[in-house]
Amino acid sequence: MLELIPRGEPSRRMALLSPILALALTALCGVAMFLVVGRSPLQGLNVFFIQPLTSLQGWAEIGVKVAPLLLCAVGLSLCFRANIFNIGAEGQLVMGAIVSGGFILQFDDGLGGGGGPLMITLALLAGAVGGAAWAALVAWLRDAYHTNEILVSLMLVYVAELLLSYLVHGVMRDPDGFGFPQSRMFDDGFLLPVWPGTRLHLGLPLAVLAAGFAWLLLARLFAGYRLTVGGLAPMAARYAGFSSRQALWGCLLGSGALAGVAGAVEIMGPIGQVTPSVSPGYGFAAIIVAFVGRLHPIGVVFASFIMALFYIGGELSQTRLGMPSAITGIFQGILLFSLLACDVLIHQRLRWRR
Repeated sequence: MLELIPRGEPSRRMALLSPILALALTALCGVAMFLVVGRSPLQGLNVFFIQPLTSLQGWAEIGVKVAPLLLCAVGLSLCFRANIFNIGAEGQLVMGAIVSGGFILQFDDGLGGGGGPLMITLALLAGAVGGAAWAALVAWLRDAYHTNEILVSLMLVYVAELLLSYLVHGVMRDPDGFGFPQSRMFDDGFLLPVWPGTRLHLGLPLAVLAAGFAWLLLARLFAGYRLTVGGLAPMAARYAGFSSRQALWGCLLGSGALAGVAGAVEIMGPIGQVTPSVSPGYGFAAIIVAFVGRLHPIGVVFASFIMALFYIGGELSQTRLGMPSAITGIFQGILLFSLLACDVLIHQRLRWRR
């Protein structure tokens, strides 16, 4: 029978290359999947991985997907580094969209007279406050009652989604929208600036700035050092006087704020209104992005690009190959399991025992 034996010294080179190996394994599994459903593997991989990169419009659409993924993943990577497992970025994104949308609807007169850079900034801040407040519930319950942040943050996702559904069917519903559960369209003054001829908006530079600040925090600031030590060696951090309570609140509030900004970016960017389906699962996909990026802000940027490519490739596969809508989730799951398998084999080796 096979058993796993710990390696004496895991290879650092293989640890860095494991995301690339995981991506290659994902592509091989994709070949098998296309064969099973009767599609040409070469055509399938071409549509999924290559065609989105052959035009400026394709790159712009990838950038639209990168923005919320990167914002959520940067916050999650900081949490995971501190051994705080925030699984509820999806709910924090939804709450950011709700609060930001409520702010915009309050000040948008529908006549095109409001908006502007100041109001856009305030709407983004409102989204950050909404996401941080939702994450604060997780931090408070963990701090005061020692609850499990994994379960609490995950359950709050469904509470946020039900609250969003209640609002768009109620007070936020457009009275002139023929009964559809969605708010009215925002005026242009409340929408993020876009690159001419595309849907690429200001959310992408904001996400890259967030990743740059996270790198600066971890690499150059003492607060980042405390966070890293607290995650790698909690006993040593406690001996040095580092506050685990401060790390808990700081990481969760920061992660929630970034996810909330991601929600605000979505409704002020490609959507332009509050709808029941603000996110196709960016908060959950960002968990994969954080681990594929090795919980490093720079690595997370490249991992966000890969995950955004999966979204666009999945949409093209549906329209051009007739593949089901679940194909994006399938590729995401294969990538995660491939990465976990590579990591296990980097730190341990297989041995046959009679």
